Amino acid sequence: MFCNAQNPEKVYKSNIATAQFFEFGNQSKIPVYNLAGGTKFQLQFDDLDADYKNYYYMYVLCDYNWKPVQNVTAFDYMKGFTQNRINTYRYSSISLKRYTHYQAVLPEQNSVPIKSGNYILKIYTDGDTANLVFTKRLLVVEAKASVNASVNQLLGALNFNTYQKVRFTVTTGDLNAFSAAQQIKVVVLQNNRWDIAQIDIAPTFVNGTVLNYSNENIAQFAAGKEWRWCDLQSFRIQSDRVDHADYGKTFTNLYMATDLDRSVQRYVYFPDYNGSFSIRTFENINPEWQADYATVKFTLAPPEGKPYSKKNVYLAGQFTNYELDEKYKMQYNDSTGLYEVSIYMKQGYYSYTYSLVGENGLDKTNPLEGNYWETENNYTILVYYKSFTDRVDQLISVGQVNSRRDRPGLSF
Repeated sequence: MFCNAQNPEKVYKSNIATAQFFEFGNQSKIPVYNLAGGTKFQLQFDDLDADYKNYYYMYVLCDYNWKPVQNVTAFDYMKGFTQNRINTYRYSSISLKRYTHYQAVLPEQNSVPIKSGNYILKIYTDGDTANLVFTKRLLVVEAKASVNASVNQLLGALNFNTYQKVRFTVTTGDLNAFSAAQQIKVVVLQNNRWDIAQIDIAPTFVNGTVLNYSNENIAQFAAGKEWRWCDLQSFRIQSDRVDHADYGKTFTNLYMATDLDRSVQRYVYFPDYNGSFSIRTFENINPEWQADYATVKFTLAPPEGKPYSKKNVYLAGQFTNYELDEKYKMQYNDSTGLYEVSIYMKQGYYSYTYSLVGENGLDKTNPLEGNYWETENNYTILVYYKSFTDRVDQLISVGQVNSRRDRPGLSF
């Protein structure tokens, strides 16, 4: 089944922009902290009020479905302080837009998770958890199992050319999992997307300590195509995806080239960011506080210039948290026959897609992009374990696999 749990990644204040939480040195890497140590993560965000505020953070332990655990206290899963202040900040320089950039390298020595599982990282002001600013996910793993996975075409004829199937095994080793269907929970992510995550995947069969997940009806994903891109590394030197720009003394407006419905287009391979984004610039040394902001207008041309019947179109990517929020909802313009939306964005390189949402919610079959089974996608397999005496779900393994090893220049 697909995961429809509450979204633990959300920005609650309009003055907060470009909130990121990633493995140190890799902005596209999902944050996974190993209890064995060694991994560091960078938390960073901009306050567009351009003043100083007292920002704090704390960790909240959740179950495998991202619901906060009620029967434990922070002292049960944290070593050190349960609340910490973010002390590193810098006022923007060079950029037209004034803002204050905050950042922290986590976990700090005085505040470390000591139990595996899902954590929500909460950012709030003035030491008051009711003044919530935004939240981010953190996975904490204690390796007690191993995952072996591959990505294949489906065997059936129905979605043979459009879907990808993740086959995998989980080896539990010395773990006491005599009732695997009840004690082991598996979540599979495509390109780190929680909005289309598949959860509660049952093993096809169990052979001793090896759980096999090979049933053709599980872990199927629409393959999509390589992601659209938006290169904003320079506002002065316009990239090939920027149609034109308006420059003012206090603002920059960028107009992206009109996108087309790609559902009937042939598949072409090219390296992409699989939905993630990276804050970087061509002309500045420190993009964290020197990169500028611009209002970026996206337009999408539907087939024959007609709006989609009883459906809404949303701009989607890691930078939107894949939220079906009004600020990412595209409006159909009767005079131009285009869907339009404007987003305030920081300089960087972004990958994105368009989502179609009907009465039944998000259409997970990529109707505006089309699907091709050879598309390059990253898959993450999360294995959770809960014994009959445990109070929380343990994250015991994180496996990753890519859908293709070759990189052809062109495929049909």
